[in-house]
Amino acid sequence: MKILLTGGAGFIGSNFILYALSKGHQIINIDKLTYSGNPENLESVESDSNYVFCKQDICCRPEIENIFVLHQPDVVVHMAAESHVDRSIDNSEEFIRTNVLGTHVLLDCALNYWIQKGRPNNFRFLHLSTDEVFGALGITGIFNENSPYKPNSPYSASKASSDLIVRSYFKTYDFPVLIINSSNNYGPRQYPEKLIPFTILNALQSRPLQVYGKGTQVRDWLYVRDHVSALLQILEKGTPGESYCVGGATELTNLQVVQKICVILEVLKPTKEPYDRLIKFVQDRPGHDFRYAIDFSKVSQDVNWSPETDFTKGLEETIKWYLNRVSNHSLNFNVVKRIGLRTE
Repeated sequence: MKILLTGGAGFIGSNFILYALSKGHQIINIDKLTYSGNPENLESVESDSNYVFCKQDICCRPEIENIFVLHQPDVVVHMAAESHVDRSIDNSEEFIRTNVLGTHVLLDCALNYWIQKGRPNNFRFLHLSTDEVFGALGITGIFNENSPYKPNSPYSASKASSDLIVRSYFKTYDFPVLIINSSNNYGPRQYPEKLIPFTILNALQSRPLQVYGKGTQVRDWLYVRDHVSALLQILEKGTPGESYCVGGATELTNLQVVQKICVILEVLKPTKEPYDRLIKFVQDRPGHDFRYAIDFSKVSQDVNWSPETDFTKGLEETIKWYLNRVSNHSLNFNVVKRIGLRTE
């Protein structure tokens, strides 16, 4: 497939590109290169004849229209988004602009392109969203494709809005969309404002490992390579108009995740004092959702996918990747120092 991807210099996007190229697909990557978009994530494929990079804002309609005309994609994978909950609490405007207005521009351009091409049956518009649109779970329960939308932050509200716009294009125009609501991803190339890379890099500097509240919030962790393999399979086998929940079947509290990082670092990079001495509980953030969990039985049945990576193994591989980046002086610690508090 010739895949037009947005947000490809980011965490999930760059992992998707590397995986898709390894499977023989072509990629046109549209990325604005905001603070979390890192061109270094894709250095290894810059000269690949199957890869094209377009530095562009998805809100700029004429430029996006031109990219469709010039590159003639078979499918669209829309990942570009503002995704940090804490940032959305501080300033929600950019989240509404990118996640809602940007999605609408991309949808409209893709719809017009699809119509001009004669509505090809194999065209797909895959929209990547989050389980946070469903709100929070209590001690029991699990999200699935029929869960009601109850977003609790400006970030999740902006993603919920974009989901509904995408869905409306299927119902109104019969446009072949796919909506993915995934659980928390982890793995190499993640910007260090999120829990796992932030904890790893602070531990390596002997800085406090900040944990919100008592660290009891629960997340369902999904290794990024498992996620991108699911996305390709859904592109190939998913039913247009459907939503698919993609999860990792690994529920852990934030404190448990931080503690596991400390244990693995003790083996990979031992120090005189244990890493867990650095754990520091800080004031909880506003509206912090208690628990997320995903029922991925639909995607398992429809496209024969399930997560393969054990969390401890995936976390070890992730830590090794960051250790390698630090040892090669290709990761700037000043970025971590500027971030301050982080979220999962």
